[in-house]
Amino acid sequence: MTSTPTTDRSALIIGASRGLGLALAAEYLARGWRVTGTVRGFGRTGLHDLADSSDGRLRVESVDITVPEEVAVLHDRLAGTVFDLLFVNAGVTNGPEETVADVSTDTFTHLMVTNALSPMRVVEALRDLVAPRGTIGVMSSGQGSVADNERGGFEVYRASKSALNQLMRSFAARRADDPRTLLLIAPGWVRTGLGGPAAPLTVDQSIPRVVDTIEAQSGKGGLQYLDHQGRTVRW
Repeated sequence: MTSTPTTDRSALIIGASRGLGLALAAEYLARGWRVTGTVRGFGRTGLHDLADSSDGRLRVESVDITVPEEVAVLHDRLAGTVFDLLFVNAGVTNGPEETVADVSTDTFTHLMVTNALSPMRVVEALRDLVAPRGTIGVMSSGQGSVADNERGGFEVYRASKSALNQLMRSFAARRADDPRTLLLIAPGWVRTGLGGPAAPLTVDQSIPRVVDTIEAQSGKGGLQYLDHQGRTVRW
């Protein structure tokens, strides 16, 4: 039995209890990275099971990114740690046929806070933990593309991911001299709890390519909006 080759590189993955986030943590571990992954709350998750078999290379932290005070406490717990990658994975959706004509204000607010505001607050709060030539990535979606929206559907989800993209562009513009690489990643339509059973991609088809794409941009700087195959997504 061969052992996993190890590296001194480390990743902080926000939102890694299940789905794409858990798969990201597993993929980076398989590539020899050290990983810190977060869950919401204190219950047992798949990330804890993964940590049990990680030979100490996976650390589990708890944070609800919609609560700024919890993000600040997480920063304090991780102070002094330098990560090569900060990746924020967060997403909720609503019904595909629900439009702005009938969505409740509470649902609209929940999607915007969870999918756009909170991920960017995490980026702002934790960016100083990322190495000067490191990478900051956020899980976006191809449905966040305004230019590619020719069929409609998932209106509020689309709007929340478009808002996320715009906020990331503003972040990049404010920090034009920052050498870190900034990425918005569209993982494809994947069979997860969020993507549903009709999605054409499995997690195993998407996530290794996502990691390949992130790795290919390492050290390049600037902001890019890319899909899981490394192709540019239209804004």
